[in-house]
Amino acid sequence: MHYVYIIESAYARNQRYVGQTADLRRRLADHNAGRSVHTQRHKPWNLVCYLGFADERKAVDFEKYLKSGSGKTFAQRHLL
Repeated sequence: MHYVYIIESAYARNQRYVGQTADLRRRLADHNAGRSVHTQRHKPWNLVCYLGFADERKAVDFEKYLKSGSGKTFAQRHLL
């Protein structure tokens, strides 16, 4: 399985990050340990939601969509 996830900073609630991974637990631990340049500043992070995909390409495409303008609107309305 491949997962697309949204995390939110525990302290700066307006800070969110969208990513995709095959190992969700490890990836969340990496974010909270500061191993990601993009998320280390606003740690700790809480998992807001995740979606599982059997096909990695679909997960990558959906992550890309969620990072777009219309994807951010979709996430705000339906996932957050």
